[in-house]
Amino acid sequence: MSWITCSLNDVLVKTENINPANEPNRLFQYVDVSSVSKEKLQIIEPQSILGIEAPSRARKVINTNDILFATVRPTLRRVALVPCHLNNEVCSTGYFVLRSNGKVLPKFIFYYLLRNEFMEQMEKLQTGASYPAVTDNQVKQQIISFPLLSTQQKIVTKLDAIFAEIDKAMAAAEANAKNAEALFQSYLTEFINKLVKKNKLISLKNICKFENGDRGKNYPSKQHQVESGIPFINAGDLKEGWSISRNGMAYITEERFNMLGAGKVKIGDLLFCLRGSLGKCGIVEDIHKGAIASSLVIIRPIPNLSISKFLYWFLSSSICNGYINAAKGGAAQPNLSAKSVMDFQIPIIDTKYQIEVSNQIDIFYAHTLTVKESYFNKIEKLTLLKQSILKQAFSGELVKE
Repeated sequence: MSWITCSLNDVLVKTENINPANEPNRLFQYVDVSSVSKEKLQIIEPQSILGIEAPSRARKVINTNDILFATVRPTLRRVALVPCHLNNEVCSTGYFVLRSNGKVLPKFIFYYLLRNEFMEQMEKLQTGASYPAVTDNQVKQQIISFPLLSTQQKIVTKLDAIFAEIDKAMAAAEANAKNAEALFQSYLTEFINKLVKKNKLISLKNICKFENGDRGKNYPSKQHQVESGIPFINAGDLKEGWSISRNGMAYITEERFNMLGAGKVKIGDLLFCLRGSLGKCGIVEDIHKGAIASSLVIIRPIPNLSISKFLYWFLSSSICNGYINAAKGGAAQPNLSAKSVMDFQIPIIDTKYQIEVSNQIDIFYAHTLTVKESYFNKIEKLTLLKQSILKQAFSGELVKE
């Protein structure tokens, strides 16, 4: 028997909305957009809220085997099936709730939404720069093809089994990548610890200069940022290792840059994060003209006393983590002051030896990156394999009717 083709709307029933405030004393399990893991494709850690405390977006009723699809940033693939323990609970209006009318199995719809072809269509339809989104109606209008229920069940059963094995292999690769990183961190900690024990210590302020960003009236706010111009470096631009990524970087005009009294970077500067990802570092290697956001501080090595790379490895070690934990303040958003960072104690060694030490650590780090990349490549291949299998499933090639 051939497959039936129709719109998603033809295989769904209308779901209902609710205002939790009408049941002020009821304890709801609320699924907001961040509650769905795009890695596990599951609902994780829904919030327990009283009806009277529910946010205005907590409006959609969910039932067992409903499929949640996040319409905000849809290509992130925040898709999940509602488990039985969340039956008759509530989710955010940031989801489209797909409830089968019985013609198509919920798990079949779930797998349909994971296909690259579907996500590519969502990417074409989404609108909005800051928060790209699609509408429920746009999702409902997508075309789905499906066979008899008995064949659907065979397809779902086979996909479940295959994906379980792939997920197991992906989890092993992820664990191995983390183990490689942990091994490097252990090596780095041991290396720095030996230097601390064998050498006298000195405050960073004695071998470096510190400079905050300009926080006065000339500080570049969002309205001053442009698509291209002078790099305006934020904490999010500090990537793995010491690199500073231009992908997604903000920019300011030459005029705004010239108005700044502080926070202008130079080649060789070390940038250190004071808020959010505390202690995250980056080295300015190819930005000849740029400025920093207030979340960062410039640590500028004093010639003949310190070098950027050695400072980077020291500040990336667990010893520095101890300094950070002791100095940080703020409950909602942990933060550090530049003054507290200036007092961090670092081993006194001459710059020639700093270069030698940094080179040794660089070699081990490069090896670690190679190992991690091999595992990430494996994960990428397994992800592509999933899509290949989904393509077979929805073209009728995975099982025969």
